[in-house]
Amino acid sequence: MNQLSMGSLLDVMGELFSDEVSIAVSNTKEYIYYRPSKRVDLKINEGDLVKEGTLAYKAIVQNQKVSEFVNRNIFGVPYHGMAVPYYHEGQLAGCVLAIYPAYTDGKSVVTVKTQDGWCPISFKDVTYVEVKNRKTFVVGNGLIGTHKNTLQEFEYILPKDSFVRCHRSFIVNVHHIQEIFPDTHSTFLLAMKDGTKIPVSQSYSSYFRKLLGF
Repeated sequence: MNQLSMGSLLDVMGELFSDEVSIAVSNTKEYIYYRPSKRVDLKINEGDLVKEGTLAYKAIVQNQKVSEFVNRNIFGVPYHGMAVPYYHEGQLAGCVLAIYPAYTDGKSVVTVKTQDGWCPISFKDVTYVEVKNRKTFVVGNGLIGTHKNTLQEFEYILPKDSFVRCHRSFIVNVHHIQEIFPDTHSTFLLAMKDGTKIPVSQSYSSYFRKLLGF
């Protein structure tokens, strides 16, 4: 099979997400590829320098995956994004960036559906978000409600300084963790302040430890 060039491969990937997701690739200094989507366009050009404060910059400087909301101060457009470093011959070579449209700008509550209607919960009061039986449940402030967002969408909406993905089914608010216990096979168990026990899976354990610094 003939090998695809990076540009050709990324063009094919872009077709899969063209309505929603823009894709950018940088080396450690400047952007070398950009494909805008129909929903969000940061007007990046090949050769543009990677600006301080952008997700690409943070991923390169921190040498790790970065996922967060970015306000309009950088590109003039608010967006959610994820930047992942890539390597060549063992050395950091740049990052790949997925750019999603911002659903909200500065929203600080999540509104959940309850049996009686809808109830907004402040981000700081959300204890955790869980996917169970193909539904997304938001737990906090003495309430449990459902939401239409997936966990991946919540990863972009919730502030990264408070919320951490710890399992394919859970995102937790670190300010609501009471204790962390070691579990089997390099995993952990979180004892939340409301008494809930939440697992940290093996695939997220090293990432979780790095973010919390232990």
